[in-house]
Amino acid sequence: MQLKVQIVNAFIDGASGGNPAGVVLQADGLTTEQKLAVAQQVGLSETAFVSASDVATIKLEFFTPTRQIAHCGHATIATFSLLRQLNHVPAGQLSKETIDGLREIIVADDQAFMQQLAPRYQQFELSDPIAQQALESLNLGSDALLSGSLPTLVNTGNSFLIIGLASEQTLAELQPNFAQIQQISEQLDLIGYYVFTPATKQQGRSAGTRMFAPRYGIREEAGTGMAAGPLACYLYDKLGLQQTSFLIEQGWLMQPASPSVIEVQLKLADGAIQSLLAGGRAKVMQTLEVEL
Repeated sequence: MQLKVQIVNAFIDGASGGNPAGVVLQADGLTTEQKLAVAQQVGLSETAFVSASDVATIKLEFFTPTRQIAHCGHATIATFSLLRQLNHVPAGQLSKETIDGLREIIVADDQAFMQQLAPRYQQFELSDPIAQQALESLNLGSDALLSGSLPTLVNTGNSFLIIGLASEQTLAELQPNFAQIQQISEQLDLIGYYVFTPATKQQGRSAGTRMFAPRYGIREEAGTGMAAGPLACYLYDKLGLQQTSFLIEQGWLMQPASPSVIEVQLKLADGAIQSLLAGGRAKVMQTLEVEL
């Protein structure tokens, strides 16, 4: 059986860059094993599978080359952008059904946004073995950290370890120990590390980042909506950035570079984050045919 897979770059910065995701439409008849096999053949960090839902606009499932995951920001943006471009969904408030419940989706103009939950935090003091191991896995000392920043696990639907660095050069020159990162990610049930600095390539943006997720077969990827959301929450709650809209750069420091920008909008009640939307623009790049 031949299956068509659209390759859609989400979170493009300008007219190019972004993070590619596979999107399979009309996946109702596929088994879990077949979906994993497709994701392995596509070979991207995530492939999304669209099927009918009785409770949401669509049912959306995500597979890395190694396993199924509950949520994926860039693959969600890629999917809803594609559906909108094909006139399969209207603009406005939509929703997705996932293995972890329902999430709100907003499609407006040429952008799509996905809902994430209120953040949960677990901060690690520098004396904590987790903090020491995390820095060691990046071949860094504590002097590389951004002033006032500690390694912090942040969960808005998936868990990421947020690590702030003082220098863009340090971020660019990181030499991660992927085996150690995978071990810590297993221990803390992380998707991966989201390492950031306040330095950005474009003015008016909040942070420049890199994301490492070897536990899921992803050494580094260009745009991670499910990580940008936790970072925006961290910037607001832990570093005191008093704003509700953030632009997060990612992919600029990859080799080769694939510039991405992710917009995050926080929803507050009495100053506390209740939920958030993370999104951006997407572009269809090519179509693959996969044999099952």
